Amino acid sequence: MSHRVRVTATRPRAAKRVTGGCLCGEVRFEVTGPFLRASHCHCSRCRKHSGAAVGTQGRVLREHFRLLSGERLIRTYKPEGGASKAFCSVCGSSLFGGDWPEGDEVSIRLGSIDGDPGIRPQYHTFVDSKAPWDDITDDLPQFPGAWRKPR
Repeated sequence: MSHRVRVTATRPRAAKRVTGGCLCGEVRFEVTGPFLRASHCHCSRCRKHSGAAVGTQGRVLREHFRLLSGERLIRTYKPEGGASKAFCSVCGSSLFGGDWPEGDEVSIRLGSIDGDPGIRPQYHTFVDSKAPWDDITDDLPQFPGAWRKPR
């Protein structure tokens, strides 16, 4: 099943700067530019990392992401062939990943944002590996694997 998804950058509504962090408050970060896209990922890695049916994240350009504190507490797990999963080593909060820290984009877990990120999930990925008890009840486009940028 192929869906065309129009993904447009959206400036955060409340402010140009959006902040976020972990549960214990030791890791803090800011986003200073618009989110490029946002999605719900149903892959087994995101499910296990989040402990939920999906990992919901928004992507920003690396230049629009800055760690404010707690860098020494961040641990990253990068499975072979998969995206990075960065988390706080104190409280275990899932924070960001994707291509972090080396890539051009950072995938930020929207649950770690303080307040409104100014973007909403636009599609579902890896629905072919979703949990058997996970029923998708919205009308967002669904992709069996990863979403790929249109050429």
